[in-house]
Amino acid sequence: MRRWAEEEGWNPGDSDLQAFTVADPRGFLVGVLDGEPVGCVSAVRHGAGSGFIGFYITRPAVRGQGYGIRLWRAATERLAGRLVGLDGVVDQQANYRKSGFERVWNNVRFEGVPQGGPAAVPGVALVDAGTLPFTALAAYDRRFFPEDRDAYLAAWTGLPGRTAIAAVRDGGLCGLGVVRPCSGASRIGPLYADGPGVAGALLGALAGAADGGPVAVDVPDHNGPAVKLVTELGLLPSFEAARMYTGPAPEIDRAGLYGVTSLELG
Repeated sequence: MRRWAEEEGWNPGDSDLQAFTVADPRGFLVGVLDGEPVGCVSAVRHGAGSGFIGFYITRPAVRGQGYGIRLWRAATERLAGRLVGLDGVVDQQANYRKSGFERVWNNVRFEGVPQGGPAAVPGVALVDAGTLPFTALAAYDRRFFPEDRDAYLAAWTGLPGRTAIAAVRDGGLCGLGVVRPCSGASRIGPLYADGPGVAGALLGALAGAADGGPVAVDVPDHNGPAVKLVTELGLLPSFEAARMYTGPAPEIDRAGLYGVTSLELG
């Protein structure tokens, strides 16, 4: 599934699947034809009432033959009764609308080597997120995601090769970011912050942890300060997908969401 996603140009993280598996071990479905896998989809359950669909891929040789819709139906059946989200590529959004999904915002991937560096924010310290109580990280994550996802978050922030940095002001969290190695640009996500100054400081520190190479962050287009920040840093849009839901969008801290965690699991 990771290799197929890479061939689609999605640039998944090198160790993403290790975190995805603990989120919902039975949430990854593969379609097999004559003994060979020809398609896949993830239908991951988050908490008691949410779900997320990703990795929806049919191999090019068998597209247009109805196999993709069978995978889609299996995914939606697995998440029946839940509020379901996804990040839909442009050429599939009309089909998702037919299945009851409505666009809420676009996640635009901005990519490149940040130019210059934002100034440090007075009163804010950047620290290794692993030095903080995990309960604090989990509580902070809940501001930006509609369900508890502790096992996933613990893996996502703690896997080898990743760097997780927290911003702390007056003893409390005011930002959090993670950078992870990929086959292409290192991916930053999530990127949470209480303002563009903190977000910029985190992004600069995370880019530094990526050894000065290119980074990519999926920025919600509803967050004007986030788009302005990455643009001023010289990052350029390279990809976009629509965040869509089957019902009312969950109430989260949209103003503090500068970069989503993952286009596959939300």
